[in-house]
Amino acid sequence: MADFDLVIFDCDGVLVDSERLAVRTEAKILASLGWPLSEAEIIDRFVGRSAAHMQQEIERQLGRSIDWDAEFEPRYREVFERELVPVPGIVDALGKITTPVCVASSGGHDKMRFTLGKTGLFDRFDGRIFSVDQVEHGKPAPDVFLFAAAQMGAAPDRCAVVEDSVSGVTAALAAEMTAFAFAGGVTTSQALSIESAVVFYDMVELPALLRAH
Repeated sequence: MADFDLVIFDCDGVLVDSERLAVRTEAKILASLGWPLSEAEIIDRFVGRSAAHMQQEIERQLGRSIDWDAEFEPRYREVFERELVPVPGIVDALGKITTPVCVASSGGHDKMRFTLGKTGLFDRFDGRIFSVDQVEHGKPAPDVFLFAAAQMGAAPDRCAVVEDSVSGVTAALAAEMTAFAFAGGVTTSQALSIESAVVFYDMVELPALLRAH
């Protein structure tokens, strides 16, 4: 993997198989709040974006404020406690990647501590976990990836980013990093086929793809 000095992983949908659970949960909550959206619409609007962005959009649509901590966070935690697992193939893939790795996510540190801990992945990344909360602009802006690279001492053009959302792939390309777009989650391969992004379907393919690029 000599072409890269750092592999940056998104968290939700790349390391932990949370997006399907979150989208299903969000559809139920939004319907109860008076803004029924299909799961496909939720994926298009919100997957890969921060909670702050989602809250802002919901409040704009409803014309009133919502209590995110009361209405969303307990529901996420409940379903994650019950059903969250690592993304299939990711544990094996991580074991074969020799390049330094880190996490750069639209999620907050508390959320990642919980989800990565729940799936047994936290210790693999402890001390190398970066959040949108540490930068000015969330994805699709490149800020969180550039911040992660700087903290890890890697030049952007020597970084690979593993993402599963349109906003995440867009952010990686804006950072002038090589984007590997995982289409085995909730976002289609067609949607992820952005510019030079390398689209793949199974995490077991990732180590070989990194070596090939």
